[in-house]
Amino acid sequence: MYVVRPVEPADVGALETLLAASMPGVHTLPRTREKISALVERSVASFAAHVDIPSEETYLFVLESVDASGKPCELAGTAAIHASAGSNGTYFAFRNDVIQQVSRDLNISHSVHALTLCSELTAYSQLSGFTIRHRDSAGLEAALLSRARLLYAVLAPHRFGDRFFVPLAGVTDENGQSPFWDALGRKFFKMDFLDAERTIGGARNRTLIVELMPHYPVYVPLLPGPAQAAMGQIHPDGELSFDLLTEEGFEADEYIDIFDGGPILQAHKNALRSFSGSMVRRVVAPARGPAAPAQLDTMASYAVASGERNFRAIVVPCAPAESAETLCLPSWAQQALGVTPGDNVICVRI
Repeated sequence: MYVVRPVEPADVGALETLLAASMPGVHTLPRTREKISALVERSVASFAAHVDIPSEETYLFVLESVDASGKPCELAGTAAIHASAGSNGTYFAFRNDVIQQVSRDLNISHSVHALTLCSELTAYSQLSGFTIRHRDSAGLEAALLSRARLLYAVLAPHRFGDRFFVPLAGVTDENGQSPFWDALGRKFFKMDFLDAERTIGGARNRTLIVELMPHYPVYVPLLPGPAQAAMGQIHPDGELSFDLLTEEGFEADEYIDIFDGGPILQAHKNALRSFSGSMVRRVVAPARGPAAPAQLDTMASYAVASGERNFRAIVVPCAPAESAETLCLPSWAQQALGVTPGDNVICVRI
């Protein structure tokens, strides 16, 4: 069984091992112990903080496997939400624009694809750092990890904005170099992609972005072919995230990342399944004796979450919950969530 919970200081060592094997890039979590420790401290403080409006909080969640007795085994993944992107500055991205150019004298009219540096995603809540150990074989646990952080936002809406976005890793070659960065960013920052990743750390809100990035539209047809082909394309390691997020309700195409040209997915919370499809249910214990065959036939997998202050989320196979005020949870599920009969949980079908 897998449980998603807030990160704890004791997780630093396991996180260091998990993240060391992850793909390096501008959208990933830090990999040095010092920076991981700082991120964990920030997350612990964010969960504990009394929040009126979203600000600099970062919430880091871990996916943990547990045995039949509920004893933790290993960390299998992690994911984060930043409450307000650019909270200590401005979050920059490239917006895909179309510029109309017309010459009446020559009777010529055509459209030009251009990239415009913009700050429109500032103050959106940002999903990031989705990392899972067994990516190729991940099934329900990957869906749980991706969705659990949004279920936390459902439980604590005052901690987040009304809109969310997710930058996904763009295309890089076998040496970790980005054709989009080589064609554009390198010209202004005078460093290669991996140096930029280490030096800038993927920040989109630094003053240096304003100082060095072009302020006028970049005409896409003037970029080299490999850079154009990379725009809006996903690194193979990001395909699982993309599938989960688009199924959730996120949409792409309007923005791309200023570093590697990867797609930025965004949505209003009301368009996301975790918000529109989640249900509050009162926990009840299962009836004694084996389930009837008809009941087994209607079983479905639900992501179930409890508690803003003691947040836990799991996947539970149970009877459809849409038509009742209660949710029948077996004892192991109640234990994993830290609830008892009579407590409320939220659930959404996976």
